[in-house]
Amino acid sequence: MLSSLQNPRQAAAQLLNFGLILSTAFMTWKGLSVIADSPSPIVVVLSGSMEPAFQRGDLLVLWNRNLFSETNVGEVVVYNVKGKDIPIVHRIVRKFGTGPDAKLLTKGDNNAADDTELYARGQDYLTRKDIVGSVVAYIPFVGYVTIMLSEHPWLKTVMLGLMGLMVVMQRE
Repeated sequence: MLSSLQNPRQAAAQLLNFGLILSTAFMTWKGLSVIADSPSPIVVVLSGSMEPAFQRGDLLVLWNRNLFSETNVGEVVVYNVKGKDIPIVHRIVRKFGTGPDAKLLTKGDNNAADDTELYARGQDYLTRKDIVGSVVAYIPFVGYVTIMLSEHPWLKTVMLGLMGLMVVMQRE
């Protein structure tokens, strides 16, 4: 570890490599966002409300380009509620009207009632602009890492410490 501090060239190379990794991850995320036309092209299922279709911890891939077809009843969508930061993954159970002004009603497969209680105050239905994307693929249980890190913040510190230790041991 001390050898990298004594060699400024090696320290600069490590810093540049770290920046390259971060910028590559950011550009990949932004590229997926543009391709999927969604601000969040990948989301993690945080609850059991969509069981058995999706389990808690499943990683969902979203697509928001409905150029040739409309959002239909039966489609699983991710939507945001005004004033809340957590995206919700539920199925469209009713649709009133057509086009971008259609009114959509959603419900979790494992829930007894529809989502009207989850919507913002004064909002009875969703519109197309509330939808972040439609689910086109999923990878089971991969998102549990995200859930564990958000539910147990101390794990972030442990993981960063282990990664730093691995880098130090690799250099020696």
